[in-house]
Amino acid sequence: MLIVLGSVLARSDTLEEVQRLSREHVERSRQEPGCLSHAVHFDVDEPLRLVFIERWTDWKDLGAHFRVPASGAFARDMARLGAAPPEMTVYEATVSQMPQVAPR
Repeated sequence: MLIVLGSVLARSDTLEEVQRLSREHVERSRQEPGCLSHAVHFDVDEPLRLVFIERWTDWKDLGAHFRVPASGAFARDMARLGAAPPEMTVYEATVSQMPQVAPR
C-alpha cells in the first residue's frame, strides 16, 4: 500500500478557491481504481494550509492517478494559488496489527 501526504499553503485571497478545487479533486480521485481513501483537512496550527492524506493500492494505480489530466490541472492550480510550492511525499507501507498492551 502507498500513503501519500501532501499539503498546500493557500494565500488568504485564494483560500476559498483552493478549498473548492481540493474538494473536487478528492471526490474525483476517490472514484479512481486503486484509491483506498483520499481526504483533505485543514491544519489547525496553520489555517491556510490544507493537508491531503491518501492511500493507494500500488504504484501502477498511483501513477495512473498522476496521469489523469484533471490531476495535472489540479497540481498546476495549487502551484498558482499557493503561497509556496505544494509539498508531497509518498510512503510505502504495510498494515500491522497493534500489539496487545497489558493494562497498568
